[in-house]
Amino acid sequence: MFHGSMVALVTPMQEDGAVDFDCLARLVEFHVESGTDAIVAVGTTGESATLDEAEHCLVIRRVVEMAAGRVPVIAGTGANSTTEAITLTRCAMEAGADACLLVTPYYNKPTQEGLYRHFRAVAEAVPVPQILYNVPGRTACDMVNATVERLASIANIVGIKDATGNMVRGKELIERCGDRLDIYSGDDATTLELIALGGKGGISVTANVAPREMHQMCAAALAGDYETAAAINQRLMPLHQRLFVEANPIPVKWALHEMGLIPAGIRLPLTPLSASYHDTVRQALQSAGLLQGKPL
Repeated sequence: MFHGSMVALVTPMQEDGAVDFDCLARLVEFHVESGTDAIVAVGTTGESATLDEAEHCLVIRRVVEMAAGRVPVIAGTGANSTTEAITLTRCAMEAGADACLLVTPYYNKPTQEGLYRHFRAVAEAVPVPQILYNVPGRTACDMVNATVERLASIANIVGIKDATGNMVRGKELIERCGDRLDIYSGDDATTLELIALGGKGGISVTANVAPREMHQMCAAALAGDYETAAAINQRLMPLHQRLFVEANPIPVKWALHEMGLIPAGIRLPLTPLSASYHDTVRQALQSAGLLQGKPL
């Protein structure tokens, strides 16, 4: 349903933590102009965990309005409460989001049957297209491929973001479900490899700072031009790696601020990038030719 480079958009904030909607509008324009294939609003990178429900819905609504149909908007609406996930997903649908991204319920560690029933309940309650999201490194909850295969039979579950970085699992997932679900990478360092196996693109942190390059890389790979895709990917690999030297979105928000694209705000319990990593991330930006920046 959605193919290519989909940015896991940061939520820009002032230093006091207030959402900066003017800056958010500039970021949306940046991605439209750069060819980003879809914008994911209020996912992990968008600090969904620290936005309250009203803010969460407002940011989604504003991104939809700012995108104005020029690029699809996928809303992050996952929660570890099924009722809350339904509420957020309904809010996103009413705001005009093209699809919703739902992470596996974190902290409460449901069984595979619990995961199946959770996602089925959300899909049955809200008819918007839905993309599953498996990121066990963050959630302490791993949805196995057999469970994904069960969920693939539900009509409005249209894809999955696999952030395991495990290509053996990814290949099996594509073999099991690739005819019914679009499989997306949630791990920038292995996005090209997953596309080569049959994936349809990536939901990307790197695309925040290098949207045009990530679009070009994914487009080339989806067209079968792996030589071009590999050359772009090699240039971006320092970013794929170093934007995770501390918990996402700490490094990418620092990088965007360094580029002059957003203020420095981030919400507790996250803190600004440690000074010991500034040169590490700055060098990755420089190696990709990204420090020309834009004024705030």
